[in-house]
Amino acid sequence: MHQRSEKTITYRRVVDLSHPITPDIPIWPGDPAVLFHPVAHRSDQGYSLRKFTMGEHSGTHLASPSTFFDDGQGPGDLSPDSLVVPAVVIDVGDPASCNPDYTLSASDIAEWERANGQIPSDSIVLMNTGWFRFWRQPDQFINADSNGVMRTPGFTLEAARFLLEWRHVSGLGTDTHGIDPGADTELSVSRFALARSALVLECLNNLDRLPPTGSTLVVGRLRLVGGSGSPASVLALVP
Repeated sequence: MHQRSEKTITYRRVVDLSHPITPDIPIWPGDPAVLFHPVAHRSDQGYSLRKFTMGEHSGTHLASPSTFFDDGQGPGDLSPDSLVVPAVVIDVGDPASCNPDYTLSASDIAEWERANGQIPSDSIVLMNTGWFRFWRQPDQFINADSNGVMRTPGFTLEAARFLLEWRHVSGLGTDTHGIDPGADTELSVSRFALARSALVLECLNNLDRLPPTGSTLVVGRLRLVGGSGSPASVLALVP
C-alpha cells in the first residue's frame, strides 16, 4: 500500500482574508444583490433564522473552471488538498494607488524573486493591490468609468502564463473583484487560468497582514452542485 507523506503546518497567528457579507457590499455589475430575509423570530418561533440570496461570485469567493467551460470542475469538485495551499504575496499597493489600471507584469515577478527567491511550485500567488481598503466604499471598489468599464488592477496575461506554465503555481488571487485588470472585458486572464484548473480567489481581505512567503491558506467553499464558483471563507496561517 502506498503511504502518503505527512504534512505539517506551523503557524503563530491566523489572519481572516474574507470580507463580512452585508446587503451593501460591492457587486460585480449585473450580478444579483445580496438579500437577507427573516424566516423565524425568537419572539414568535423561539429561534432566529434567515434565508439569504447572493451570487456565486460575490463577496470573497473562488471561481471554478465551470465558469467558462462546459466540462470544467465546479466548486463541489475541488479536492480538499487543493484548498490548503502555500501562499506567495506580491505587494503592488504603491503603484496601484497611483494608477488604478496597474497590471502585474513578468518584470514585477522577476523583481520579487530577486528579493525573495524563486516562487515555489504548487503555491498560490496573491496580488496585494490595497484595494480591499475600499470594501465599504462600493463605488470606489468597482471604480467604473463613464462607459461602465471598471478601472482596477490585475494580472497581465504574460504574468499569468509565466506563473502557471513556468513556475507551476496552483492558483492566482487578488483583493479586487477579479484577477483580470478591470478594463479587460474579455476576462482573458481568468479564462487562461481556469482553463488550466487553477484556483482563483477574488475579493480577498487583509493581504497587507501577510509576509511575502511562508503563509498557508485554508479555503472553505460551499459544495454547490452545478455551480460556477462559491463564496469562500479564507484563512491564512502565518508563521
